[in-house]
Amino acid sequence: MKIGYFLSSEEYTPAELLEQARMAEEAGFDSLWISDHFHPWNDEQGQSAFVWSTIGAISQVCELPVTTAVTCPTVRTHPAVIAQAAATSAVLLNGRFTLGVGTGEALNEHILGTVWPTVDVRLEMLEEAVEIMRRLWTEDGFVSHHGKHYTVDTARIYTRPQQPLPIYLSGFGPEATDLAARIADGYITTSPDRELLQRFRDNGGGSKPAQAGFKVSYAPTAAEGVEQAHRIWGNSGLPSELAQVLPSPRHFEQASQLVTKESTAQSVACGPKADVHVDAFTPYVEAGFDEVYVANIGPHTVDMMNLYRTEVLPELHLRKEHSHE
Repeated sequence: MKIGYFLSSEEYTPAELLEQARMAEEAGFDSLWISDHFHPWNDEQGQSAFVWSTIGAISQVCELPVTTAVTCPTVRTHPAVIAQAAATSAVLLNGRFTLGVGTGEALNEHILGTVWPTVDVRLEMLEEAVEIMRRLWTEDGFVSHHGKHYTVDTARIYTRPQQPLPIYLSGFGPEATDLAARIADGYITTSPDRELLQRFRDNGGGSKPAQAGFKVSYAPTAAEGVEQAHRIWGNSGLPSELAQVLPSPRHFEQASQLVTKESTAQSVACGPKADVHVDAFTPYVEAGFDEVYVANIGPHTVDMMNLYRTEVLPELHLRKEHSHE
């Protein structure tokens, strides 16, 4: 199992994300996730930079592979434009780039005033978008497409990597998981759901890579970790379907009032103890994920990185070796 670091575009400035990417490589992480948002989930998070600029800058400060977790290539941005952005990112990263895609959230996608489609339509749009992007990355001539949701008129991406980009697809429910199994090169989720992962494997995913990610809240004390996790990322306790339909940060702030500090303490690894952080990986390891990404909440990222470099990552690698004996 590979262990990666999850860069939260919603919480940190671009300069902080670059420093985190550099520190993650030094700490011994294998790869990077980075979120792609127009809005943060709430005003307390306070950031939301344009991810493609950040990825270009990351390519100049570290050598780790990067996956977007995840980009929505259907409503806010046309898939032909995402195809160009992803191809440029792959060139800058010397092929170490994976485009993670999903059906998106109204939070980010409503901004141009278009109607937020139902989930079945969003999945249909995503499948057509993936087809367009793959054509633009692989066909030698100009590409034209006249589909149900998108039109592309004699488009050609000139700057692209030697090999077509892999596309991983996010699946939080059975329909999206089935689509990932059928058309994607890998699977992405933020839940250690063994049944959905098995569904992906059984319905066509086979041995394709499966990635998962979660958040921890490092702090000098567990109580401070719980406080900052609840204050900054209380929205993580909301059901995933609700997270897809609320249109603005203030709605998430209102809904997050239903999430208790006690539930945050139970669901997020908080504080400075290495064993607490190591144990947070266990559900994902036991479920059988190939790659697991961890994000830190709050201002103590340097200390978190030091803990992972000296204690957490070595222990996880040791456990992995023992499991293979």
